[in-house]
Amino acid sequence: MEKVIDLEERIPSFREKRRKRTNFKFTALIAVFVVIICVLLYFQSTMSDVKKIEVSGAVIRDTAFYEEQMQLSKGDSMWSFKASEVEKQLAELPWVDKVTVERELLNTVKVRVSEWQKVAYIAEYGAFYPVLENGEVLRDEVELVPIDAPIFNATEDEKLRLRLLKELSKLDKEVLSMISQIKLSDSVDNKYSLTLFMNDGYEVRADLTTLAEKLNYYPSIV
Repeated sequence: MEKVIDLEERIPSFREKRRKRTNFKFTALIAVFVVIICVLLYFQSTMSDVKKIEVSGAVIRDTAFYEEQMQLSKGDSMWSFKASEVEKQLAELPWVDKVTVERELLNTVKVRVSEWQKVAYIAEYGAFYPVLENGEVLRDEVELVPIDAPIFNATEDEKLRLRLLKELSKLDKEVLSMISQIKLSDSVDNKYSLTLFMNDGYEVRADLTTLAEKLNYYPSIV
């Protein structure tokens, strides 16, 4: 009968290495088990519930409106929604340019909204409706006396209207707030000419194609 000799049992250094290897495997197994337990406890407890919803960049509509559109409220699970789907849903709002939704820490949802700038008001049927730089008219938002953007009359020339809004979006906010009203030209020969009535009492004759480029110098000219 052959004798089997276990070198690791005979040599002390081998025994020590085996002991350390066994301890390491045991510690790693315990650590994995603890992590799994913690994860399960997190998902099963109120720690995974939404405690705070932070909305930044909201101007046209308040944070409560965005929370309602997200169909997410405090107490819901942090993992009951897909951020990409919420972003897509909010981006469909006509005044929203960009939006990002992120989970932060264990129970906070952060929503960053970038809205299209309001650059004018359009006068229709005795009411004033905000107009955004992308051409969208917010007909649900009626203002009786606009004070933060110029007023212009409705026009059937969509291309002309969009060009005007594009130029207004390039103006400095200080200059934009100085315009009270914009009168578009009735001339067929030069439809790009327009008159601006300023809050300080001046009238400015301008050409639409160079409006932003030149009007930004208005404060220093005055």
